[in-house]
Amino acid sequence: MATINRAGLEFDITESGPAAGEPVVLLHGFPQHADCWDALTPLLTAHGYRVLAMNQRGYSPSASPRGRLAYRMEELVADVVALIDARTGGGPAHVVGHDWGAAVAWALTAAHPERVASLTALSVPHPSAFLTSMFTSVQGLKSWYMYAFQLPWLPERLLLVDPVRTLIRLGLSPEQARRDAAWFSGPEALRTAINWYRAMPLVNPRAARTPVRRPTLFVWSDGDVAISRQAARRCARHVQGPYTFVTLAGVSHWIPDQAPGELAELLVPHLKLWPATAR
Repeated sequence: MATINRAGLEFDITESGPAAGEPVVLLHGFPQHADCWDALTPLLTAHGYRVLAMNQRGYSPSASPRGRLAYRMEELVADVVALIDARTGGGPAHVVGHDWGAAVAWALTAAHPERVASLTALSVPHPSAFLTSMFTSVQGLKSWYMYAFQLPWLPERLLLVDPVRTLIRLGLSPEQARRDAAWFSGPEALRTAINWYRAMPLVNPRAARTPVRRPTLFVWSDGDVAISRQAARRCARHVQGPYTFVTLAGVSHWIPDQAPGELAELLVPHLKLWPATAR
């Protein structure tokens, strides 16, 4: 396990694959860590890619500040910029994000296109597509937990009652649920992850509307209970570069865990089509 430092915080990074390979940055979502990519990583390194999987802010033990202000999107993006700068000399890198990691990947690509060779977003669409769908589709109902997470301390307490059973109900296998639940040893460890949601009211509306201009692959699954089909389909309106949208049939929200092989079959051709060395 390697580390990088930014603004006094130390982030844990798992590096795999050849040192000379094109870099692929993997960004996890809630409530997971970098090990959610363990099934995908060897499928990428087998093609010669250098994989950098990051435990993000609130998940790395030495990068878990208190308070929601520390979890504004611009801070989350700056963390990934620091990773790319430290491990690739400024990029560009391929960026792959799932769930909240996808939200960070969208924001990173919009704000710093020079550091991104290609974008792959899993499950979560462009923020503007998501926000619009909150008021025009069933997305507002699907996102009920985001409102609940604005409450102080109570969400942490409820989730810690039986986290393994909760994650199994949400679609993870018992083994995957135990893996993810093991990271949260108490309310404070879970609080820093939930602070990502509590910082949502602090999003800069103008930044959220910025379109993406890098080659983009967006993968959604029709068994996703958190993201509506309308939100997924609206995503195309906010990409002004080459864009591919793929729906995985019979797969839940947890794409990296449940469909790593299918994901790799989509991802590797996308990475090869837009090589980082061509920038």
